[in-house]
Formats: sequence, structure tokens, C-alpha cells
Amino acid sequence: MLSKEKIKTAIRERYARVAHGSGCCEPVGCGCASKPEECLSQTGYSPIELMDLPQEAVVTAAGCRNPIAFAELRPEEIVLDLGSGGGLDALLAAQQVGPRGTVIGVDMTPEMVARAQGNARKANAPNVKFYVGEIERLPLKDASVDVIISNCVINLSPDKDAVFREAFRVLKPGGQMVVSDLVTQGELPESLREDLAAWTGCVGGALDQEEYIRKIRTAGFMEIAVIQKSEPQEELPLFSITVRGLKP
Repeated sequence: MLSKEKIKTAIRERYARVAHGSGCCEPVGCGCASKPEECLSQTGYSPIELMDLPQEAVVTAAGCRNPIAFAELRPEEIVLDLGSGGGLDALLAAQQVGPRGTVIGVDMTPEMVARAQGNARKANAPNVKFYVGEIERLPLKDASVDVIISNCVINLSPDKDAVFREAFRVLKPGGQMVVSDLVTQGELPESLREDLAAWTGCVGGALDQEEYIRKIRTAGFMEIAVIQKSEPQEELPLFSITVRGLKP
């Protein structure tokens, strides 16, 4: 059985390569086999909202759906992006919360955090901060953020229960979590669960949709709703969902 540390190491190494410019689109999982702009268009990003962002934020982006399209962010809110990568979603969130709002990105890959920090400087977004950290152990205080977003990252974690517990901990009462992710219909073959390449491609760690939602509920979230769902892929029972949960 693959250990949690072995999985994390493989994921960190892969996204370090992406940060250095190897590209992130793949035929399956958390990318696609086309140009980055086409990937983003297919997952709910408009060319207009990408227009003023640094190109470096666009080319390192990979995900399954645009969570900001569903988050209804408001000015002055504090937003946390779990697995912020090169900073695309964090920079888009900053546009919505305005200069008096704050966006915090947490990513476990130092190279990605460095790339995101550079992108924030290029975008002239001083209200966006990026930190190296694991989403299973967030470097934030209790009840310190209004909204949590994430795009095709939680499925990379080998301890999703810890991720959702931490998300619940750092949210303020009445706060919301809006996450886009890849899930399955039924169980994946064990061969994929034991394949590091499948894990780094956002496949090996994907859970059945009902189990995924059950873990969110167990963490304490209420009013959980699937607000977006794609069709399963032909080769695997894999599809994207966007889920909203509220903290009482």
C-alpha cells in the first residue's frame, strides 16, 4: 500500500516541475491535452477574466471547474484557496473581494508558492498572500476566513478527512466552502489506487461522490449541495463536481 508520505512526495515533485515550466495539461485527470487557455475555457473560465492576469498564472493552471463562478464572493471578504498552485484562482478572487479584502493561498510545493508570489507582484495584487503549507494542517487561526475555494486539489490528498476538518476549523461561523473536484461513481480499481502516476494526475485519490460528500458532512458542514456536475468519462467513471457547504 502506498504511504501518505510517498504520495505527497510524488505530488510535490510533479508540481515542482510544473512550476518550472513543464506544463500541466494531461489527457486525463486534472488537466487536458490542449493549450492552457483552452483547458481553462473548458472548465468555466472566460477569456475576459483572464485578460489582465500574468501569463505565468495561466500556463501553470490546472483544474476541473472554476469554483469562483459559484462562490459569489463579496467585497472585503477573506478568502482561502486550498492548493493555490500558480495563483490563478487567488488572483481572480482578489478582483472580486477588492483592495479591502484578502486572499490567502496555501500550497505544499515551494516552487509553486514562489511562482504564485511572483504572479501576485506582476498583477499588482498586494492583498494576495501565498504560503507553503499542507491543506491537512493549515497555517491559519481558527475562524479566520469567510470563504474557502479549491479547484481539483483535495482529491490529491491522502487524508481528505483532515482537509475538511481543517477547512471547517478556519472558517468563520456562517462561512462557506466551495470546492470543485474529481469524484467517481463507485470504487476505482485497486491498481489505480496503488499507482503514483494516477495519484499525481488527480485520478488515484478520487473518491466516490457519496463518500466525498459524507466526509464534508462529518467535518461539520451543513446545507451541502452539489451545484455543478459533469458527465462521467468514457474510459473511467470519473467526473467533476462543485460542492458548497456552510459552517453553522
